[in-house]
Amino acid sequence: MEFKNRLVCLRKELGLTQEEFAEKIGYTRTAVSAWEIGRNEPSNADTIKIADFFGVTTDYLLGKSDIRNPEDLIPKSQFDYLKETEGLTSEEILNALKFYKEMKKSITTNNK
Repeated sequence: MEFKNRLVCLRKELGLTQEEFAEKIGYTRTAVSAWEIGRNEPSNADTIKIADFFGVTTDYLLGKSDIRNPEDLIPKSQFDYLKETEGLTSEEILNALKFYKEMKKSITTNNK
């Protein structure tokens, strides 16, 4: 599916008219219409702005991927864990896991 089709589908999913969508992203209805019929293509910066508005990747918007957002594929708790460990060394991550396991064991033991 190409950009113009993805744009129409995403806009309609939100129940927006071309005019409403254009207003929300700061463009004219004419510009949105031209994108949707394939007469014009948005710039790279505009494509990024549109993808951000819909919460999808530019690859999805451009039809290069069927995955709207890779973060949606990772279970939330696992994603949160990955974000929390960002920037830590392997040793620091292992120490954090060891601490977590000790705390979990302590809580389990105290609840018995």
